[in-house]
This record gives sequence, C-alpha cells and structure tokens, in this order.
Amino acid sequence: MVTAPSVNSQNPQSAGPNLAAVKARQQGAWSSGDYAVVGTTLQIVGEDLCEALDLRAGQKVLDVAAGNGNVSLAAARRWCDVISTDYVPALLERGRQRAAAERLKIDFQEADAEALPFADNTFDAVVSTFGVMFTPDQEKAASEMARVCRSGGKIGLANWTPEGFIGQLFKTLGQHLPPPAGVKSPALWGKRERLAEIFGSAAAIKAEPRAFVFRYRSPQHFLDVFKNYYGPLLKAFEALEPPKQAALHADVLDLIARFNRSGDDTMVVPSEYLEVVITKR
Repeated sequence: MVTAPSVNSQNPQSAGPNLAAVKARQQGAWSSGDYAVVGTTLQIVGEDLCEALDLRAGQKVLDVAAGNGNVSLAAARRWCDVISTDYVPALLERGRQRAAAERLKIDFQEADAEALPFADNTFDAVVSTFGVMFTPDQEKAASEMARVCRSGGKIGLANWTPEGFIGQLFKTLGQHLPPPAGVKSPALWGKRERLAEIFGSAAAIKAEPRAFVFRYRSPQHFLDVFKNYYGPLLKAFEALEPPKQAALHADVLDLIARFNRSGDDTMVVPSEYLEVVITKR
C-alpha cells in the first residue's frame, strides 16, 4: 500500500508516472500472500488511535484502506457505527470473519481510497492505520478523506516514518527494486510537513511519534513471515534472481540487527510511526 505527485494519469502526454498502472501493481501485491497474518499483530495501534481520537459511542466512523480491520474492530468495540473499506476483497473478508467472531456490527465495503463512494461531510471520524499512506496519488487520497469527514470531525492516521524500522525496510527494498520514477515514498506520510501539504490549511494537525514493537521468534522468523505473507516483500523476492534474492535477504537481516534490542535470539524491534489526529475546520 506509495503516493505520487498530482498528475493526470489518463493523459498520454503527461510526463508524470502512470498512477493507474502503479495502483494496479500495488493492488496485485497486496492481494498476494496474506497481509492479515501481519496485520493482526498491529492491533494495538488501532486501539491507541481510537483513544487518541477520543471516539464516542454512536459516532459514524470510516476506516480507509482498512486491511483486515484493526481500527474498524477497535471503533466497533467503542459502539461506533463503522464502515470498513479496502480495495482487496480478501482482506475485507478476513475483517468480516474477525467481526463475526466478536459479534461486532461493521459494514464492510470494497472501495478505492482515492475515490471513496460516500457523500461529503458524512463521517464524524475517518481513520487509517498503515493503509492510506500507500496510495499512489497522495493528494487525491488526502482530499477524499477530508471530503467525507464533517466539519469539526477528525481524521486519524498511523503512518510509518522514514527513519523508523519499516521506513528503512522500504528504503532497503528500493535499493534492490527501485520504485517507479516520480512516485513518492509512502513514508512521507510519516512526516508532519508532508501532511500539512496534502491536507492544507483547512485542518488542524496534531502529530506525535509512537513506536510499535515487532516481536518475533527470531530475525529469520520475521523474514519468513514477511516473505510469505507481506505482499510487497513477497513480490520483491519473486522479482529477483536467486543471487539478488540472497543479497536482499542479507540486507534485511542486517537492518533487523541494527534495530533489534532483544539481547537474545528473538526479535524485539521498535518501529517508529506517526500518530496523527487532524481536525477538519
């Protein structure tokens, strides 16, 4: 789930990247593997974001690029009226299964974060954890979130920062498989300055650095899980010849070693993210 400058991807004369093609490739990547295996480990971030937003029972909440529904479930546990959206149907189904297991009422709908199928000023809160930050057209996705949020409502985000572990993992992947020219890094959503650019003066932004701690049996266990279930890493390894796969494997393990604070054979790696609450004026 990367964003790019505002360009007309339908115009063949445009010098910018073909964002429609980028989105199609990304959708294929997120549809591969099983992101829900990774996503469920991030549940605490959704709970913390709901508390940062100070959600109230009965509020209308939209989860954008929801994946397997971490924030959706957290908001529903607070008796909010929740719509959970993503452009990967399989992930929505995983969220639906989780909601059914907990007997939570959530409406799951397939939707593109850059073209939300909802009227202006519909929701009290619009949220996304490690989801909308991967959209190809960052400006359009931000505009859509702001459009469907009512005046005085809140937009809540959790975005990996460029300096944190996952931000550095993106950088490592880019050294082996360069991203499309002109497409901006998703980690820019982890910078307050970038958020001010794409959400503009119509919003008051509060952003605080937080850390999510990845806890795995070992660095190799983390890599095995991400190679099999995390679409971008799975696709990266598939695209590389065996010698280059080995080089990427080594670089990821080196990256983990830089961040790992376990002191034993396990992996305990804090990854910085930005917890964001934007109030729409």
